[in-house]
Amino acid sequence: MGELARDGRLRRADPLTRLFHALADPTRRRLLNQLTLGSSKVTDLARPFRMSLPAVSKHLRILEDAGLVSRTVDGRVHRLTLTGEPLRQVETWLDPFRAYWESTLAALRADLSRHPGVADPRDLGSGARREPRTKGRTARRPPQRPAHG
Repeated sequence: MGELARDGRLRRADPLTRLFHALADPTRRRLLNQLTLGSSKVTDLARPFRMSLPAVSKHLRILEDAGLVSRTVDGRVHRLTLTGEPLRQVETWLDPFRAYWESTLAALRADLSRHPGVADPRDLGSGARREPRTKGRTARRPPQRPAHG
C-alpha cells in the first residue's frame, strides 16, 4: 500500500492509493470543492479553515502528490489549480461497481413492481409484513385493550 510519512504523505504507493488517501480527508475534499470555483492563492484557500497556514499547506501537498492540484509560484504567491484528470482513474476503478449497483437496483425495481403493495423492500423476503421501523428498531404496537360490551 505504501508507508505514511510524518507529514501525512504516502511514500511508495500506487497512484490510485494516493488518490484515495487524498480524498479520504474531509478538509482536503473541502479544499478541492473550493478549487472547483477556479484557481486560488494558498492564503485564500486557508481562510475558511480553523487551522494554521502550515497545516493547510500539508493538506495541499497531499493533494499535489495525488496529482489533484497543481501549483504555480510567482514570487511569494503560491496559486493552486484543480487538476481533474486523476479523478478519471477513480471513475474507471468505480465503473464495475456502478454496473453492479445499477443491475441490482434494476432487479429491485422489477421485484417491487411485482409486489405493488410493498413500501419497504425488506418486506419482500418472508412474505410477512414487518412492523414499521423507527430509528433502526422495529416499532412495537401498543397493547390492545379489551373491548367493552
